[in-house]
Amino acid sequence: MKKRVMVIGWDCAAPELVFDAFKDDMPNTQRLMQEGVYGQLESTIPPITVPAWMCMMTSRDPGELGIYGFRNRQDYTYDTLTIPNSDAIKVPTLWELLGQEQKRSVVLGVPLTYPAKQFPGWMVTSFLTPVDPNYPLTETNLQWTFPPRLKREIAQIARDYMIDIPHFRTDKRAELEMQLLKMTRARFKFARYLLEKKSWDFFMMVEMGSDRLHHAFWRYWDKTHPKYEPNSPFTNTMRNYYRTLDEKLGKMLSCVDEETTVIIVSDHGAKRMDGGICVNEWLRKHGYLTLKTEPKDITRFTPDMVDWDQTMAWGEGGYYGRIFLNVVGREPNGIVKAEDYEIVRDELKTQLEGITDESGQNINTRVFKPQEIYRECNNIPPDLIVYFGDLYWRSVGSVGYNSIYTYENDTGPDDCNHAEMGMFIINGNRHLHGLHRTKSIYDIAPTVLKEFGIDIPDAMQGVPI
Repeated sequence: MKKRVMVIGWDCAAPELVFDAFKDDMPNTQRLMQEGVYGQLESTIPPITVPAWMCMMTSRDPGELGIYGFRNRQDYTYDTLTIPNSDAIKVPTLWELLGQEQKRSVVLGVPLTYPAKQFPGWMVTSFLTPVDPNYPLTETNLQWTFPPRLKREIAQIARDYMIDIPHFRTDKRAELEMQLLKMTRARFKFARYLLEKKSWDFFMMVEMGSDRLHHAFWRYWDKTHPKYEPNSPFTNTMRNYYRTLDEKLGKMLSCVDEETTVIIVSDHGAKRMDGGICVNEWLRKHGYLTLKTEPKDITRFTPDMVDWDQTMAWGEGGYYGRIFLNVVGREPNGIVKAEDYEIVRDELKTQLEGITDESGQNINTRVFKPQEIYRECNNIPPDLIVYFGDLYWRSVGSVGYNSIYTYENDTGPDDCNHAEMGMFIINGNRHLHGLHRTKSIYDIAPTVLKEFGIDIPDAMQGVPI
């Protein structure tokens, strides 16, 4: 009987929910845990969907991929942040390595797969597919499936298939809850079709609904959240969604035999969001950033508002912060001399790590230099990567707050931030069972290769679980 491996990804799935809080509502998941091994999975730095899933599928770190988040600098000018796609992946993915060994793969919803490229198998690209939410997905000319005819099968089998929820940062929580379930049910419906109708060796899918769920509904579950709402109509929304994930998992398991290795995995976890640190307001306050004029209202930060001849550094918002220095000979109007680069960077790191909350308590900010955490740094990394408040605070890039603190997200409603620890469950080990010590996101690809008896490339960082 030929070997097969099925990996089901739940984006942002938190180990404390799967292994503890919701475990009694997830009998299929619990059975896999009892029959195999499970534990925490340490994510990338930063722990964010892009690049974490592709780091998992290549066993390479963000520096090696040259992808440091959703938006990356294309050159050293001030306004060239762009979203990467599959063309940015210059190292072999797991399905490409398997294809070299005549293995066929199904790849469904994995971030950074658009545009879909030819390979031995079937692919549906991810939420980063640049589709107009008002245009029927199955009728677009985008390269979002391989082979292209696969979109006709989606239209026949799962007409409601959604790449993503178009507007998930919304106060219309009841409508969002229905859309989440609709998207997840359609994705798993088509996933089961692919499992049953295609001849595959490796199956890999990612469901984004769990990520959207956490960002919209975390406050209604987490009693430690500063905006916790007891007796909310959404108190059980997260539990019900995880129950749905488990139900869909059960149907997937019914499509494979007992010899199939099943891996459930998340790219990172989740935690409450206590607030936001206005990174550019902080840089202004400490003399690193100078604007041409004082903003009259809260305004999205843009390079054209900066007096670059008086600016040493600027920042970007997101679940983590990125600081860029304005270096002589590197940026067009650089003022930080090359010989002062490390001095300024160290100074910034020390000051950022000293940030307190409004009561004067240090919030435990962590700051990383890319060159110290990655094996190499391709393309253009940030000069500093910042976890404000150990990721209990997000980075807010907008200006005009007249404070470094905010308790509203500048990109729309959001209840949680990403956490460093995702989760894994593997049913394939005949000898080990139960809770395992923490593993690395880089270990998943080597684990899959070992299941197939394929040599693990020396360039991969991880080791088989």
